Amino acid sequence: MKRFLITFFTISILITTSNAQIITPMASPFSKLEQKVGITDVTVEYSRPSVNGRVIFGDLIPFGEVWRTGANVNTKFTVSDDVKINGKSLKKGTYALYTVPNKENWDVIFYLKSDNWGTPKTWDATQEAVRITVPVKKTTAFFESFTINIGDFKTDEAVVTLAWENTKVLFKIEVPTTEKVEKSIKQVMAGPSTRDYILAARYYLEQEKELDLALTYIEKALESNQNNFGNLRTKALILYKLNKKDLAKQLMQQSLDLAKKEDQKEYIKLNEASLKEWK
Repeated sequence: MKRFLITFFTISILITTSNAQIITPMASPFSKLEQKVGITDVTVEYSRPSVNGRVIFGDLIPFGEVWRTGANVNTKFTVSDDVKINGKSLKKGTYALYTVPNKENWDVIFYLKSDNWGTPKTWDATQEAVRITVPVKKTTAFFESFTINIGDFKTDEAVVTLAWENTKVLFKIEVPTTEKVEKSIKQVMAGPSTRDYILAARYYLEQEKELDLALTYIEKALESNQNNFGNLRTKALILYKLNKKDLAKQLMQQSLDLAKKEDQKEYIKLNEASLKEWK
């Protein structure tokens, strides 16, 4: 029995040891930059290699070759709105951010296929959403770790900086802050939309409360289209709940006739069922 217990514990230790995992720090740690520019979300996901006493540009990172702009998996650049990069239009979405470093300037490329490990095996020029060329700036400050930063904020723009060693490059990102805010102001100041009235009316109908208010809202929605079979059905249901049954039946029949005219099978079935129930 004693020998059995010793053997059992020995096996347990071996199993535990074999399942253990050694965790060590990454040479190029992952970083995620989430930045609001105006009211646009900009996210950069990248790995940050360090100099470690090496010569970087022109040696470790050769001039004239596509670079993943970091380490490990390619850097990802995501924008929540359509923006402009140094004046060139870039649709909202996620891109791989590639660069081609040179001594005097860099190409900065936003590549549609964003799930590459490093650089694509075969470069596809049709996947380039935007390519810009920006000048190199030499700095007295030393960047031991590769750094991407967003700053110099204005209402509709900011500056993206890529920096490593004694080198940095910058480009401008323009966002539609003014356009979006002005549109929002006009919408709010103009009052609720037809959809807002519909949603409010349906909510109160489903909750079976504030039915007079629900009727007011659905009538507001119908002002823009008196022949909307869906809104007529909603109004009919509200009227029935308000015990205005004859008018409710008339509107439900009107909704049914319109639904048949437009071959809306779902509403035909619903309206027929309501009229049958109301008899």
